[in-house]
Amino acid sequence: MLFESVFYELSVLLIFAAGVAFVGTLLRQPLIVSFIAAGIIAGPSFLDIAHSTEHLELLAELGISLLLFVVGLKLDLHLIRTTGTVALLTGLGQVLFTSVVGYLICLALGMSPLVSVYVAIALTFSSTIIIVKLLSDKGEIDSLHGRVALGFLIVQDIVVVLVMIVLSALGVGSGSSDGLAMQLLTVVLTGVLMLAGVALFIRYGAERLLERLAGAPELMLVFVVGFAVATASLSDYMGFSKELGAFLAGVSLASTSYREVIGGRLAGLRDFMLLFFFLGLGAHLDLSTIGESLGAAVLLSLFVLIGNPFIVMVIMGTMGYSKRTGFLAGLTVAQISEFSLIFIALGAALGHVGAVDVGLVTLVGLITIGLSTYMILYSGYLYRWLEPWLGVFEFRTPYREQMGEPETTATHTDVIVFGLGRFGNNVARGLRQQGLEVLGVDFDPEVVRHWQAQSHPAVYGDANDTSYVALLPLQQARWVISTIPPHPAGITQDDPTLTLMKTLRAHGYRGRVVATVQRAVDVPRYKQAGADAVLLPFADAAHRAVEQIIRADEEEAEEERAGGTAGGTLAG
Repeated sequence: MLFESVFYELSVLLIFAAGVAFVGTLLRQPLIVSFIAAGIIAGPSFLDIAHSTEHLELLAELGISLLLFVVGLKLDLHLIRTTGTVALLTGLGQVLFTSVVGYLICLALGMSPLVSVYVAIALTFSSTIIIVKLLSDKGEIDSLHGRVALGFLIVQDIVVVLVMIVLSALGVGSGSSDGLAMQLLTVVLTGVLMLAGVALFIRYGAERLLERLAGAPELMLVFVVGFAVATASLSDYMGFSKELGAFLAGVSLASTSYREVIGGRLAGLRDFMLLFFFLGLGAHLDLSTIGESLGAAVLLSLFVLIGNPFIVMVIMGTMGYSKRTGFLAGLTVAQISEFSLIFIALGAALGHVGAVDVGLVTLVGLITIGLSTYMILYSGYLYRWLEPWLGVFEFRTPYREQMGEPETTATHTDVIVFGLGRFGNNVARGLRQQGLEVLGVDFDPEVVRHWQAQSHPAVYGDANDTSYVALLPLQQARWVISTIPPHPAGITQDDPTLTLMKTLRAHGYRGRVVATVQRAVDVPRYKQAGADAVLLPFADAAHRAVEQIIRADEEEAEEERAGGTAGGTLAG
């Protein structure tokens, strides 16, 4: 053994994983890729410093339990309902397509039917954690394609949990038919008992208990972790999987008013504990088998990178979404997830797949997660490059995105405002109060509906969508105002306001353009791009506040000189 103590070994592994992850962040890669890479380097093929297998596996099981707990805790069926049937049909349609076609590809590669089932199912799931992070960083989490993607990712999460429950509870392929029938009956009875216990806890205990613990945040954290692990242990004892117990523990607290608080506090701990799963996965990856698996991994990776987005675009195009929305939503399923790795590891634990198969899926994960990250980050470039060939996916008029499109021939438009958030909303209202006709454009359907409910002209649209911008009443508008701020880290080439200004110039718009920034250093960039004026909301608000303070101070001093009573006001 290289280290005298497990503590020494884990400390070295942690600092080593942090170093590899730092390099990964410079390459804009998710932590999953970095942690698996750290495990590979720390494993027997390279440095050979990861020997405490039992300890890593125990910590990995805790991490998986917390992951399933958080999935149950954040099970947002309301999001699926608000995105309509598209979330359900796209989620299930993609799972069905990928599993069936993937199964046939695996059979063609010479895999056994059982192994083909496992690998094909592992290819169907996409990472909710990674997608949420990437869309949040790009400011697209509330866009139409972002909402649809989150909807069908939740459907995927439900499917993978159900599949893992069935596999771990029944032990596919084991036992006689009579024994299997009795096992099924036992599973159903104990399952009903568990669900009844969860229902009673939700009805009578969850909210009251958490309310008592809310005054001590540290105690609440200890309780929810203990509750998740204890329920996982109980489920395992009753013949089910630990994953089922952890998932049901999360579901039992999902209806409480403390779900967001609990989820926020557990996020960091969950990611930390999952680190050990990915480290162990990488450490056990036998690089000597990569040569024979590389061809299959590349083929399956291409299937995931191309086939998954393809079926999403087909389904969404059939349902009346634009080619752009379908393309951007489709990119979010162009990778496999941490659940895929957990699922194939479960198959290995049950003896259904071998180490070579686990290595194959892990390699596919590294390839697809690594490449799809860049595909999502640079989705705007990809769309503009592929747009001429994507028209085949717009099978019908995208009526679902023509929400309240104004009659531009009958209604005059003075100003078009892109972005109806708090700042854009106030700008639009102020312009309307000045007698100007304002058309609002936003990529959040809920915001558009709210604006329309107040009898204000508004349409769903995206400043990055060059074909859509051309349909707006540009010849009528004297001003086009973008209140969409750039990314906090600075302006990128994929910035929506830059894209909007290029589109306006391309279509001969002769009016004036106003952009919005958060940092004064970004003003010259927009000016060079053709903005006639640049708004600095925070700086302008601070300047206005200072003026009011100084004015109030001067009024108070004037009153004192006049012999009046002091009592200035800050109200402007």
